[in-house]
Amino acid sequence: MTESERRPRPRAFRLDGEQIVPPRSAKPQEADRAQASVFEAQVDVFALELETPRDFVEEEKAIEAAQKRGVLRSMLVSWGGLFVSAVTGLLSLAGAMWLANLVEDLFAHSALLGTVGLVLAGAALVALLALLAKEFTAIARQNRIAKLHIALAEARLGDDIKAAREHVKELCKLYEDRPETGRARALVLEFSQQIIDGRDLVDLAERHLAHPLDAQARREIADASKRVSIVTTVSPRALLDVLFVAAQAIRLMRRIAEIYGGRPGLLGFFKLARSVGAHLAITGGLAIGDSLLQQVVGHGIAAKLSARLGEGVLNGLMTARVGLSAMAVCRPMPFSAEKPPGVADVAPFLFGDRGNG
Repeated sequence: MTESERRPRPRAFRLDGEQIVPPRSAKPQEADRAQASVFEAQVDVFALELETPRDFVEEEKAIEAAQKRGVLRSMLVSWGGLFVSAVTGLLSLAGAMWLANLVEDLFAHSALLGTVGLVLAGAALVALLALLAKEFTAIARQNRIAKLHIALAEARLGDDIKAAREHVKELCKLYEDRPETGRARALVLEFSQQIIDGRDLVDLAERHLAHPLDAQARREIADASKRVSIVTTVSPRALLDVLFVAAQAIRLMRRIAEIYGGRPGLLGFFKLARSVGAHLAITGGLAIGDSLLQQVVGHGIAAKLSARLGEGVLNGLMTARVGLSAMAVCRPMPFSAEKPPGVADVAPFLFGDRGNG
């Protein structure tokens, strides 16, 4: 027997720890082919790291579709928007003619009254122009945030470092008037000057800039859900429940928009509410899944006490879902470093003993 035949053959091992020993009767060539097939079948972890989760893509498609139906939608695109614009124009003309006739009547009585009326009409006109300018500025800011969200999502999906740097700098400029974000903006701008992948730069910007804002938004959603669940539980009238839930939903959407940099006025809020409603419809946010229903009915306090308390819990759940949709629509960048929060994350107290524990 030669020296090479007496030398023990090396054994092959799987990556998961299971040892692969070729049969003793196998020829050397067959054993080598068996070992090679084991190693060739292993998964490339680096390729998996570069793959984008399907949930991320689907969520971004839903957000983009919701933004295009509301925040990014022109007022005159639909027949409804044309109707509202035409009626608003007619009412404005009617108001202007009434004001002109009023000033003429005042001048007919006395020059002093006419002068006072003219000055007041001028002041009202200036205030109206200022309000309109504020409305259009707020709408433009909402459009800017929505487009920035889409651009950052595309930069991350394509791992485009040039686009990521450009849009991350725009994100920092968006919050330059907020002193509490100063340190985070400085860190993100420093990262953007380094040699880094586009995907990693977007993730770093999310961790430093968006996550503190996410914490504020989650607190607002939790507080609104708690108020709605408590008030609708003790309220004696169903009409009061509806009015209170609607008021809290309006307040919550406006507050979340302000947290992420938007300042919606009246028209801007209508566009924002349209986007939130579209996101709820696309993602099925108003429907409660089987697992969620089991947690509320099977383990929650609603089934243990009363049906009225159950209604309060369900109203709190819907309020939380509206807040989460507003969070997704108003956020200036996608959820990439972490998964988007769910109802159980922002309002665990609605889930009985689990939330209280």
